[in-house]
Amino acid sequence: MTRKVKEFRLFEKLTIESAGAEGHSIGRHDGQVIFVKYAAPGDVVDVQIVKKKKNFMEGKIIKFHEKSSLRVDPTCQYFGTCGGCKWQHLGYADQLAFKQQQVVDAMERIGKVEGFEVMPILGSGQVYGYRNKLELTFADRSWVTVMPAEGEPFPTALGFHMPGKFDKVLDIEACHLMPDYVNLIQRGVKGYCEANGIDFFNVIKQEGQMRNIMFRCNRDGEWMVLVSFHEAREENAGLMQYIADTFDKIVCLVYVINPKRNDTLQDLEVQLFAGKPYLTERLGNRTYKVRPQSFFQTNTLQAENLYEITKDFAGLTGDELVYDLYTGTGSIALFVADQAREVVGIEYVEEAIKDAKDNMLLNGVENCKFYAGDMKDILTAEFIAEHGRPDVVITDPPRDGMHPSVVERLLEARPKRIVYVSCNPATQARDAALLDVAYRLVKVQPVDMFPHTHHVENVGLWELRD
Repeated sequence: MTRKVKEFRLFEKLTIESAGAEGHSIGRHDGQVIFVKYAAPGDVVDVQIVKKKKNFMEGKIIKFHEKSSLRVDPTCQYFGTCGGCKWQHLGYADQLAFKQQQVVDAMERIGKVEGFEVMPILGSGQVYGYRNKLELTFADRSWVTVMPAEGEPFPTALGFHMPGKFDKVLDIEACHLMPDYVNLIQRGVKGYCEANGIDFFNVIKQEGQMRNIMFRCNRDGEWMVLVSFHEAREENAGLMQYIADTFDKIVCLVYVINPKRNDTLQDLEVQLFAGKPYLTERLGNRTYKVRPQSFFQTNTLQAENLYEITKDFAGLTGDELVYDLYTGTGSIALFVADQAREVVGIEYVEEAIKDAKDNMLLNGVENCKFYAGDMKDILTAEFIAEHGRPDVVITDPPRDGMHPSVVERLLEARPKRIVYVSCNPATQARDAALLDVAYRLVKVQPVDMFPHTHHVENVGLWELRD
């Protein structure tokens, strides 16, 4: 008995009205929202529904009747296939306008706050080549749009996972989000492996040698390369020596052996092959060590602007005790330390706190203290009594936002100002509604860290009500 395939409706000549969440655009039929991938406001299209929920539907474009005047030609040949850069078909000025509106809508509709100043969104000075980190995956069989001819083998892949497909990888000749040198390295590595019979990983069978490769670079043009092998083999040294001999901008060449069923690096031993075990990077007057497993903002130049905005919103005079929540490797804490009496940083990841302490020593900073542990467990009334009530709190949580108990603790501690840096305006707005009982949202500053994607950072300033 064959399984019946559910058929969904086709909507003809649907007008796309606005940009929506997660890189989709929005059309409506009889008042019901339809999210459409790779559409642009102003498009008139036939849309095939692919998913139907109670309150919305999702669809894909089948035919264009009119193309929006906002459309531009995408730079990347993989646009619409690899799943990244979902707004590359929109002009950059329009991308910025949509991102700013996303922040305002979240605060007003989710946070139910009003009367705050909206600073014009800060666009990225680079719209391509802005990333300092990229990770690619090897696969013994590439995902293809056209099947090979009968008898022809499937090509191998070094590239990105297809959206929602853990076992399917699209081979990428070139990615435009990182400086071009990354493409020289990754194509060179792939070519060397194929020429020397080094097999690529099969995630279903859990066999094959080449798993992943990670690249980092700094603003001085120095590079880090980390190669992830499935197992220790003699041939590994040949590949690593090829990389070291061929690409002279690499100053940190490392590798891991990963026999696990996942690609995470945090629990693996990173082994140095050539150069030094880290890169250094500058933000403002601070220098940071960036290790293979470190978190570091992936748009260096825009991160510097983001931190300057954060420092400005904090309004420090040199007398304040600052708490930096979700401090990561201490990058914001160290950035503002020269204008504070003391900074206390708290972070869940213990390795990140070790990096923070190393960076504190590297910069000769003496007025920072760092603590590792779950935020809701560390930030207690006893902790605040021991370290002092903060005058200013800077918080930069993950996409899920702050835990409700952390918000409660802030309301109890009653700092004069809270500067909230967010990569998810929706959860920031949710937390804004909780803060509203004691704090007034003064202003927000959207910042575009990731051109051609739907992601937007937002810095908000909250002040204690009288």
